[in-house]
Amino acid sequence: MSAQQFPAQPGPPALTLEPSENTTLKERIVQALRDAVLTGRLKPGERLNESKLARDLGMSRIPVREALQRLEEQGLVVNIQRRGMFVGSLSEEEVQKINSLRVILEPEALTLARTRITPEQEKKLAELVYRWETQVATLSPSGAAALDLQIHRAIWTLSGNEFLVRVLTSIMVPLFAHRVIRKLNVEHQRWGNNTHVPLLKFIRGEGDLTAQQVVLEHLRFGWPEPERFSSLGLR
Repeated sequence: MSAQQFPAQPGPPALTLEPSENTTLKERIVQALRDAVLTGRLKPGERLNESKLARDLGMSRIPVREALQRLEEQGLVVNIQRRGMFVGSLSEEEVQKINSLRVILEPEALTLARTRITPEQEKKLAELVYRWETQVATLSPSGAAALDLQIHRAIWTLSGNEFLVRVLTSIMVPLFAHRVIRKLNVEHQRWGNNTHVPLLKFIRGEGDLTAQQVVLEHLRFGWPEPERFSSLGLR
């Protein structure tokens, strides 16, 4: 892979907590650490020093420890006995299992979003999709993964089902982190930049595809080896 394929990228951002009146401190720490994995600030296999993370975030170790435990439940962090916490990664079998769940759950989110979306929400979602179409070729793999996840999170949230959002987040965030690790987003540019347009069209009520067909097609064009999804019913 030549260095000319991406413009110069800034270094990974520092750990920061996003201000919020609607989330707890632990949830904000979880989000900060999750974003650090997705952006490459915390790298796969890296040992997570609880004290250092607490210093970087400007707080005590207890909420950081609780946040790491949450990330362990989500599969982003692994706890190795007598060695500590490490940034995790997925095997190919685990990727396949996650996608098997995804083709069941994400169509439900799409269907609910289609019935609930407001004109203002549709405009914001369309802006995110447009950013993907026009900017993905200029993004690093971690930047592309972050934007990709932002689009999907927006769709899940539009479902109005907080339990569905929670489950999708727990299984999908490790998958997007895996993409950064494997740099699969580089391949996205070969498969085209409009991989999210069918999702938007379905939510708008356009086209004849079912929600599951849309998700399967999105998966096929979002990964460099479409044969992986033959077992999911994609032809």
